[in-house]
Order: sequence, then C-alpha cells, then structure tokens
Amino acid sequence: QVQLVESGGGLVQAGGSLRLSCAASGRTFSWKVMGWFRQAPGKEREFVAISWSGGSTSYADSVKGRFTISRDNAKKTVYLQMNSLKPEDTAVYYCAANNPPQYWGQGTQVTVSS
Repeated sequence: QVQLVESGGGLVQAGGSLRLSCAASGRTFSWKVMGWFRQAPGKEREFVAISWSGGSTSYADSVKGRFTISRDNAKKTVYLQMNSLKPEDTAVYYCAANNPPQYWGQGTQVTVSS
C-alpha cells in the first residue's frame, strides 16, 4: 500500500508564495518519477510539474519560471515551490507517483486572491 499526502495549501494574495509538500509512506515503490497536477473548479485536472530521479524536471507553460519542483529522497517527499502566484493558480493540487500516474494524493487547496 502506498500513501501520498499533500500539505501546505492555503490562502495567499496574488504575488505571494506557497510551498506544497507531498509525503510518501507505505510500501516501497518506484521513486523515478513524481509529479504535481491541479484541478480548478469547473475544469479538468491538468499537469503542473514533473520530476525524474536523475534530476530532470518539466513544467507546464503556465507555471514555468514561477514554480519549482524538488525532492528530498531521504524523506520520500516531493515539494512544489510556488512563487508569484496568480488568481488563476487557484485549484486543488495533487501529487502523483509513476508515469502514467499510479498513485495519487487526496489534494490540498490553494487559493490566490486578487
């Protein structure tokens, strides 16, 4: 059994920053690829960022230059540093493991006010 638990969401003003965490627990699984997705009200879930174990990362165009995905492999935790937040970043943010995603967290709400 694998559990992914997101935390760090909250309410922030436009231009502010938040750091999300995704902690993994349970049985051992492949740590090669981890990602972040988000889903805004009335919209479909969309890709945000992905991290490979070798250090490579990739981002959606909408967040490139503002968001940074990182890992602490010893803690089995993935982070999403979000800077220069915009109201359109408001969504529930989910972490996922493996490609295609096999395990999902329950999500953490991020709300950015104007």
